[in-house]
Amino acid sequence: MRMLRILSSVAAVAIAAAAPIAAQDFSLTEITEAWLMGPHSGYHSPSFTHWNEDGEIPAACAACHSETGMLDWLGADDTPALSVEHPGTINTVIGCATCHVTEAETLDAVPFPSGVTIGGLGASANCTMCHQGRASTDRVLSAIDGMDLDTVSPDLGFINVHYGIAAAVMHGAEVRGGFQYPDHAYAGRFAHVPSAGTCVACHEPHTTEVATEGCIACHDGVNDITAIRTRHADFDGDGSAGGGIRTEIEGLHAILGTAIAEYAREVSDAPIGYAPDSFPYFFNDSDGDGTIGPEEAAFPNRYASWTPRLLMAAYNYQVVAKDHGAWVHNPAYAIQLLHDSIMSLAERVEVEIGGLTRP
Repeated sequence: MRMLRILSSVAAVAIAAAAPIAAQDFSLTEITEAWLMGPHSGYHSPSFTHWNEDGEIPAACAACHSETGMLDWLGADDTPALSVEHPGTINTVIGCATCHVTEAETLDAVPFPSGVTIGGLGASANCTMCHQGRASTDRVLSAIDGMDLDTVSPDLGFINVHYGIAAAVMHGAEVRGGFQYPDHAYAGRFAHVPSAGTCVACHEPHTTEVATEGCIACHDGVNDITAIRTRHADFDGDGSAGGGIRTEIEGLHAILGTAIAEYAREVSDAPIGYAPDSFPYFFNDSDGDGTIGPEEAAFPNRYASWTPRLLMAAYNYQVVAKDHGAWVHNPAYAIQLLHDSIMSLAERVEVEIGGLTRP
């Protein structure tokens, strides 16, 4: 039954794509070629091959890393919707059926890791399902509940928000994807403008490429979208409010990285380092040189001297690191997360915070 429905869905997509109707802008061949250029067709990508030696994709990962898993989550395989009952099939990518079965096309509301469900998503619902991360403020708070902020606990480990978390960042405080410090206000969903306020309004659905012409047309005098500055204060305190808003986020991110290292050395009494491409990302800086070399970026050398304060800051460091488009998706939220993390660490170690500004 499952395979029959999948094949029927693919056939329906092919017919619709080839049909000479006014709403159809591209032929099936053009759509297929566009999909092949995008990341969802990456048969050799670790996103889809990581579990090949295991012979199946765990149910916890299957929805976003296999077509069969996503169909399971949607309930398109005659199983309950919004949950995955079976491991995913290896060597399957995010193909036509993933987004073009009836259950996917009518999906409008998606639950986030915080437990919050966001509705009214329309055509961006499928994107939101897989680009929301796997953790939240709530998970971090649960992990550190009852602990002293600055005492190392063997019960703590790094909490990874996961990857490609654009939806969590875009919805900001509504879904609590970053760690939101208690008693602080955070920016909600970044709606931008009606013509650029959803995933599919800015990204071509099959290649996922961004249509930048509209950005440049509205932001007069800008030839490079990275030069767009949606907020005009000097948030990172470097004395300059020039350049794109991305430069402010990068500046704050660097300050936070330095503050994390200083805190780990002085308070946790164990030097820390970050390796962006090696799980679980934070490792013991064995030689104290401030960098993590290949020999240090090994799982047995993972950082284990976590205090609640350090974990909160490191979590936010990773949130911004894993959404390369945070400066577009929700710059105020990204800046607030970084700013508050720096200020928290500055309560225990020396950090230059005099010039920092919070939106």
